[in-house]
Amino acid sequence: MNLPTANRLRCVLKKGREKPLLGRHPWVYSGAIDRIEEGYAKGDLVRVEGAGGEFLGIGYLNPDSQIAVRILSFEDTAVDAEFFKGRIKAALELRSEIPMAETNAYRLIQSEGDFIPGLIVDRYADYLVAQFLTAGMEKWKETIAEILHELMPVKGIFEKDDPEVRSLEGLDKQIGVLWGEEPPEFIEITENGNRFFVDVKRGQKTGFFLDQRDNRRLVGNLSAGKRVLNCFAYTGGFSVYALRGGAKDVVSVESQELACKQAERHGVEMGAGDRHKVVRADVFEYLRQAEGEFDVIVLDPPGFCKSKAGVNGASRGYKDINLFALKRLAPGGMLLTCSCSSFISADLFQKIVFGAAKDAARSVRILLHTANPMDHPTDLSHPEGSYLKGLLCQVL
Repeated sequence: MNLPTANRLRCVLKKGREKPLLGRHPWVYSGAIDRIEEGYAKGDLVRVEGAGGEFLGIGYLNPDSQIAVRILSFEDTAVDAEFFKGRIKAALELRSEIPMAETNAYRLIQSEGDFIPGLIVDRYADYLVAQFLTAGMEKWKETIAEILHELMPVKGIFEKDDPEVRSLEGLDKQIGVLWGEEPPEFIEITENGNRFFVDVKRGQKTGFFLDQRDNRRLVGNLSAGKRVLNCFAYTGGFSVYALRGGAKDVVSVESQELACKQAERHGVEMGAGDRHKVVRADVFEYLRQAEGEFDVIVLDPPGFCKSKAGVNGASRGYKDINLFALKRLAPGGMLLTCSCSSFISADLFQKIVFGAAKDAARSVRILLHTANPMDHPTDLSHPEGSYLKGLLCQVL
């Protein structure tokens, strides 16, 4: 792993396919590769060169993936434990400098956004939850775990490697303790004065949608005296903020049983009483059949689009839920609608919502565009990392 790059296997691109790397985009697609020297294994570090032999970057290889190489450095440098320690230190320093909400739960490492492609690390109070999403990062798992517990004063590091993307890399599901203590069934976290109980073992993603922190606060500030509908509510994050913000009543709609139980618990913990109702249902069916109007509706669906081939089908899904939601809003009501599908651009998402508004025969104005929070940075050369987009709209 510590060989100088000159002695590493060469991955040579086809003529004219070096432009993305010259622009510092960190992905090399399989179709751009002319040849790879023999003797490689999946996850190995390779020296990427142009057709003329010029150095372009050092990255790790997975010939079984459409993204065949992910670049770790555009400099001809050694990639070893010290390399990763430097990158992780830089990520921690950024989190100590950026102004974030008062919370003990946030993203520490955001894959390409922190120049460590394939690695996600979230902090939940005294525990870290890590995802090694690619074959290249899988090889460095033990090294990274050692660096994390050396640099972070936590009780334990938990691996939550069950995302679908690992199957695209030919990797198995892995869930368990990497270092230290096993986390409890529920980790209590605080966020802007709100308490949440996070199930990192069975929950979605790493347990909680940390990337919606700013949007949750936004909804809380808009909810005083309002009737609020939280769709795809998961464990009720938006609902808790709405209730604390003085909502008249809040309905949380979620299809997963475990998530519904947690949403109910969060309402009980804050003493919401009859102001909070949890409905276990398919959101599409609920919106079609719902009666009455709401003053604020939140749409935070899962990623409908997993690939470029799925854009058209995902667009129809986003249009349908926005159409149904717009029909359920009272005049002057607010809609916060989101997409976490990286293949759905912000421009396309706005066009989808426009189409829904047109079909709903409602006049709608955009008050705010929202995106990834500051602890989920995006590499400017890798726009795919700006996956989360949202629109706060008023319906007239």
